[in-house]
Amino acid sequence: MAELVQYYGTGRRKSSVARVFLRPGSGEFKVNGKAFDVYFVTEAQRISAKQPLALTETTANFNVVANVSGGGINGQADALRMGLARALQEFNPELRPKMKAAGYMSRDARGKERKKYGQKGARKRFQFSKR
Repeated sequence: MAELVQYYGTGRRKSSVARVFLRPGSGEFKVNGKAFDVYFVTEAQRISAKQPLALTETTANFNVVANVSGGGINGQADALRMGLARALQEFNPELRPKMKAAGYMSRDARGKERKKYGQKGARKRFQFSKR
């Protein structure tokens, strides 16, 4: 039986998690079982998610299968970008310096700030009345 050749990378952003599998192929891109263009509706999301492939010029060399969950669609696109970068690094470690310089290898740790007690939100207060 033939071994399945694939490269795996995990990406995270805010509360989104992307599990990305790169398989040698013709450039087919699926996200949660849907076509890439169907899942990511805006052009900004599509560009953000495909940046590592465009930078390394490997768009037509791999089929990408990704499972994304949690958070919003923009966070998922950025998580997918990081997962793709990590999977490409597994494929060829020499690509790492180029992707690191572009900022695709670093986890963006910014998340939602928690709501505090005695307040309406994380920063917003209840209305103050002097009299």
